[in-house]
Order: sequence, then C-alpha cells, then structure tokens
Amino acid sequence: MCGITGYIGENKTTDILIDGLKRLEYRGYDSCGIAVVDGKNKLYLRRVSGRVDALDKLVAGDPVKGAQSGVGHTRWATHGAPSEDNAHPHTDCAGEVVVVHNGIIENYLDLKEKLQAGGHKFKSETDTEVIAHLMEDKLKALHVQAAAMRAEMLEPVFFEAFRRTLADLKGSFAISMVWARCPGLLLAARMHSPLVIGLGKGENFIASDVSAFLKHTKKVVFLNDGELAAVRMDGVDYYTFAGKKTAKDSVTIQWDSTMAEKGGYKHFMLKEIHEQAEAVENTLRGRLLPLGGEILKAEMGLSAEAMKGFSSLQFIACGTAYHACLVGRGLFENFGLVASADVASEFTDRAKLMARGTLVVAISQSGETADTLFAVREAKAGGAKVLCITNTVGSTLTREADYVLYTHCGPEIGVASTKAFLGQLAAIYLLAGHFAAARGRLSGAEARRYAEDLLKIPRLIEETLEKEPEIAKIAEAFSASEHFLFISRHLNYPIALEGALKIKEISYVHAEGYPAGEMKHGPIAIIYKGMPLLAVAPSGRTLDLMAGNVEEAKARGADVVAIVDAASRKTVKASRYITLPEAPELFTPMLTVLPLQLFAYYVALAKKCDIDKPRNLAKSVTVR
Repeated sequence: MCGITGYIGENKTTDILIDGLKRLEYRGYDSCGIAVVDGKNKLYLRRVSGRVDALDKLVAGDPVKGAQSGVGHTRWATHGAPSEDNAHPHTDCAGEVVVVHNGIIENYLDLKEKLQAGGHKFKSETDTEVIAHLMEDKLKALHVQAAAMRAEMLEPVFFEAFRRTLADLKGSFAISMVWARCPGLLLAARMHSPLVIGLGKGENFIASDVSAFLKHTKKVVFLNDGELAAVRMDGVDYYTFAGKKTAKDSVTIQWDSTMAEKGGYKHFMLKEIHEQAEAVENTLRGRLLPLGGEILKAEMGLSAEAMKGFSSLQFIACGTAYHACLVGRGLFENFGLVASADVASEFTDRAKLMARGTLVVAISQSGETADTLFAVREAKAGGAKVLCITNTVGSTLTREADYVLYTHCGPEIGVASTKAFLGQLAAIYLLAGHFAAARGRLSGAEARRYAEDLLKIPRLIEETLEKEPEIAKIAEAFSASEHFLFISRHLNYPIALEGALKIKEISYVHAEGYPAGEMKHGPIAIIYKGMPLLAVAPSGRTLDLMAGNVEEAKARGADVVAIVDAASRKTVKASRYITLPEAPELFTPMLTVLPLQLFAYYVALAKKCDIDKPRNLAKSVTVR
C-alpha cells in the first residue's frame, strides 16, 4: 500500500501534510515526500529515502513559508533500494506539475514510449511519472500563453488537462495533483483505489483514508470510481471523468481511534480483504518488465543466468502459504518447468533427496514460521539455494535465504490470512513470468502480454469485491450448516483447499477441500441432502469436467454454490452462483479465492465468532 495526503488552506501546509503522512505510515515507510506551492507560484519539493521522521527533519531544517496547497505520499519501494528518485511526488520536465499516485497504470509502458519519443525525459523507474509528463503535454495543448494568463483563467485549463489525462490512463489509481502556476486548485481522482475528501472551514483535505485528517475534520466525502474532485479553500466541486458535474453528500465520521485503524470496517479481516487490490499492486509495481531477470537481478541478485541454471523448484510452506505453493507448482509446470510443493513440517526426508540444482522457494508471511525455517536449514545443509517470499523485512527467513522477494502487503492484523495470501500469489506469478522468459518459455510478445494481464488483476479484484452483498446473503443462508465441501480442479484446486481452511479457521465448522476428480474415489459418500458444496468453476480446460462433478454432487443432494464467470455459468448448473469478471485461465486463482474469503467471513459473522482472533490460533507459528 501507499498513502496520499493533500491540503489546501491557510494553515501550516507542510505540518499538516507531514502529520497526515505519519498517520498513514502503516501504508508504507520506505520512502516519502511532499510538494507544496506558495502564493507566488513557487514549488517546493522535498523527498527522502526513508521514513516520515526523516522527511520531517528535512522540512524542519528548511521551512517552507507561505504555502497554501500541497500533496504528500508515503510508500514501500517495490524493487531495488528505496531511492529519492523513485519516491513521490513526481514532476514533469518543467518541474511545475506535481503528482502523487496509488495503484498501477496498466498502459504506462505504451504511454512512456510515446512520451519519450516526444522528447520527455524520465527521472524515475515508476509508472506514476508518466502521469506528470502526460499532464504536461495536455497543458501545452490547451494554453499557449500561460504566463500571461491570470490564475482564475488557468483553473479551467488545469482542470481540463487533468480530465484529458485521466482519459488516457488505464488501470487502478488514486491521484492527487498540484500545478505551480495554479496554487488555488488541488485536483484528485479515483479509479479502483481509495480516496476521500475532508471538508473544513477555509481549508480542505485529501487522503487515502480518513485517519490522515481526523484531527482536523470529521466531515468527509468518499469518492467513487470514475469521479474527480476540484478542491479549493472555500469548497469542493465533484465531476465524472467525462466532466459532468455531480452532487455528493458528506458524512460525519463517528470513529474512535481503534475504528480509524480499522478504516471503519467491523473487523481487520474484512478491511484486509478489501486491501487486496493494493496488496497485489505493491507486490507487482516496478518488477514486471522487462521479464527475464534484470529487475530481479537488481533487487535480489537473481540473474537470468541463475534462473536458467536451476534444474527444478521446490516450494515449501505451512497453512495458507502452502496453498500458494500449490498454485506455484501448477503455474511453473504450465511453463514446462519442473516444480514440487511440500508442507514444510513434512519436508525432512525430501530435503535429503532433492536433485542438484534445485531452487527451494520458502513462503512465510511472518518470516518466522518455525517449520518453514527448519525446512530451509535442512535444504541449505543439502547444498540447495533458497529464495524466500515474505512480507516481513528483517525476519529470520530473510537472513537465512539466498534471495528475498518481499510482498510489501503492509501489516496484516487478522489471524486468518487474506491479503498476505494474495501478495504471495502475486509474487509467485511475478517469479514464474521471469523464469519463463529467462528460459525461453515465453517469447518477447508473450511476456509482454503476460505482464499486461497480470497488471489488470488489481482492477479485477476490485470488481470481484463488489459482489460482497450477494456473497453475504448466500453465506447467511448457510450459516447454520456444520459441514462444507469445496471442490475444484487444476490451478484452482488449491483455492478449494484455502476456502475450506478459511471457514474452519474463523467459523469453527467442519470443511473439506478436494480436487473435484477425487470425489468419486470416496468423498462423495459424505454428501447429504442440503449439504453446502462450493464449486470453483471458472472458464478453462477443466470446465466440462467440473460441470460433470457438480452434476454428480447435485444428484446426491448437495446444495451447490458455483464460483463462475459469465461464460462458465452457461455450462455449470448450480442452485446459486457467484459470477466473477472474466480473466485468462492462468490468473483465475487470484480472483476465485476472494468470494471464498468473504463467504467464510460472513458465516463467522453470523455465528458471532471472534473473527480477528479465532480460538486456538496465533498469527505467527514460531514453535514446531
């Protein structure tokens, strides 16, 4: 995640921006920055590689006087060392347009190539910088004599250039922008990434969540997807991306500090489910292209030559992370690369038998999972190289591994893992793409398409989470059930396992996950009339087989909930459906797990369980 702050008013702009960043620092703390404009159209940009305290000291030593508008940003660096160049805010060539951004610009490569061909010089490795340069082009097209134009004449130009810039962007984003020549106007826009406006007296605020400005105002307006805001000291106007003015109602926040930490959600688990698009963005950002090793070499020391040299991959993990391993095994096998997956606690004998040249991939959210650490030590004792995927900087696993791939998902408070799992999947897909490209399993064009498809996933996650109300109703209908069955095939079989695990963890009911093809080999015997069966059945090569398995279950009395897309819904005959947006078959696990997480949550909610702290469980299992 990353955090955005914005302010316009006559109070101490820099202090307000810095304070907001401190309150958003849980969203990222590897680099940060602010940009402010004073009444004389002078821009001040301050960025650091490091935490907000370092930025605070820098600004305190070089105070900015008379600033009336500005933006700030705190982030996790997503590849290589955190650097000032990659920190937000980003500027155009002239150093007049300043932008902060959360999300992923899916078409940034095409935009960057066109902008570079037009003479623009880029200073960072981020997708965000294209927004500033694109804005510069739009402004040039709209005004020729800006220096001679009064501020009130420039505001419509600034607004229209911003709107035209948004029209060229594809992906998920929350954006806030200032222009040095127009200090009285602060612009913001949202598409699949949260952004909220805070309404004050003679001042207004922008932020990723309300905790950034709650000490100043509790009157807020939440932007919806496809909406932009023109923010001035004396008020805010709201528009669609097409430029149509709209009316928005404000709400008064009644949160205490604990509720603010939860973002207004009833439980951390639900909040973290809704943070998954951002979690995936942060795992992917800056690490995809070019596929084949140079990015991973810079970040991890894992070169293309090294990726070519490994004979096979061995995934190890526990619990939810093990299910990510199973997806990884199938994904690497899809590219013709030999891969295995084992529960870490059962890995001792396998560690002694691994082929020479095996890369062990160990996955742990905390980086402190005892069984996984023991398995890594066994593997290293046998001479294997170890790559770890984790969310925790400086954990034991990162110190013992040869290569480290951080997921950058931010803190996960709920014991039942949700966004950490999606981050692990995103890291695996990232890794698989680099390995496949390095080993010639993907051509240049195929690698580009793979990257572009992967960059679309955060947006599809947001679309999937919009199904929450209907998923909640289905879960309520089954909340009295004491037995659940989850089935699927191929890459989604591990998702069936994860769905069963989630409902066991937080609802304390019996659930089984099975590969659908195994049902006839025994498990079908447990089906009784009215038993809830959740069938994960997106479009793909196993769809017809899945449809047959569903029919077999229905014939025994199962009450089937089918997780489908629009195309597969025509094939699978169920009593209830949860219809997801369509995605390439290879990427469906990153979407199909979402309704199962929400289903488990709402079953547990109906049962009045302690969702964030389920009985007998701990967040990090540090004993064997």
